[in-house]
Amino acid sequence: MGRTILIDVAAAGALLAVWYAGFVHYNRRRGLAVLDWIQAACLGKGRVLNLHWQASSSLLRATLQLSSRWFEDARLTIRLRPRPVPIAWLLSRWHKQDETLTFEADMGFPPGFHMDVVRHRWSGHTSAKIPRSRNWTITRSTPVVLTTREDWPPELTPVVNALTSWHEKDFLNVRFNQKSPHFSATVTLQSLSDQDSAAGLMGLFRELAASSSAKQH
Repeated sequence: MGRTILIDVAAAGALLAVWYAGFVHYNRRRGLAVLDWIQAACLGKGRVLNLHWQASSSLLRATLQLSSRWFEDARLTIRLRPRPVPIAWLLSRWHKQDETLTFEADMGFPPGFHMDVVRHRWSGHTSAKIPRSRNWTITRSTPVVLTTREDWPPELTPVVNALTSWHEKDFLNVRFNQKSPHFSATVTLQSLSDQDSAAGLMGLFRELAASSSAKQH
């Protein structure tokens, strides 16, 4: 009986070790692929440096050295599902946590305002009690901006216009701050699939930086 238990424990331990090693490798390969796309999207004007893995290879931090006048001291943080730890992975799936990329940087021309942009999506379904024979007119609405500010400074308009024009980028939040870091943005990894999507993302970051500091140069 005791020998059987020892065999079962050893088998379970070996299975967990294989699980852990396999998903550490998977997470690292996924994280490095995203960094490769980002570096390639910089077209030789940026280098990813100082990679540091944390939290059982579910958190990757790196710096992005850019020869750009818009960004200084750029940092990247990739948050992946904690696949190597089964319980943590199940909890993350239960809570529907997104895998994300966060870009933070100071700006050569810091914004003259503080703004947090949080993106939300609502969806609904028609009630089964509504007669299906009724003719419906469906209209696609433009983005709706809800703000906590009573006034709307003119310098915010180009920033909001740049954000609302990029429907395909699944942003979770964007922040402009007068203190370091001046700019940060978090996007889901689901919207990053290759070098082209990474190039579009970096292009939007530059456009936002230019829009936020349009009056300062």
